[in-house]
Amino acid sequence: MNPKPLLHLEGAAVFVASLVAYQSNHGSWLLFVLLFLVPDVSMIGYVINTRIGATSYNAIHTYIGPLALGGYSLFTGRHLPLQLALMWLSHIGFDRMFGFGLKYPSRFKDTHLNRERHTLGSLN
Repeated sequence: MNPKPLLHLEGAAVFVASLVAYQSNHGSWLLFVLLFLVPDVSMIGYVINTRIGATSYNAIHTYIGPLALGGYSLFTGRHLPLQLALMWLSHIGFDRMFGFGLKYPSRFKDTHLNRERHTLGSLN
């Protein structure tokens, strides 16, 4: 079985769950709209080369950063970092839902969700 549909579904679940959590934490939807695409600034590394682009994109598009920020927020009782973490999570979930995965340094469209990556004998 190809895991790609499950990965898309997982992204959709993260996207919806983070939106629900954002709403239940009384987040500002104007702020959400203004900041939703900010993680994509990490693609600027592709101006230098694909290796740096993939590294900067992947650093921002993993769940580690927003989970750490959310943990910090819960530990310190600060509300804004939680809202930012939920926005960040929703962005990552949205990307995964539409097939934008973590990047390999070979080319921009070579991602962990790329069909060729999941077939035996291709791209090593």
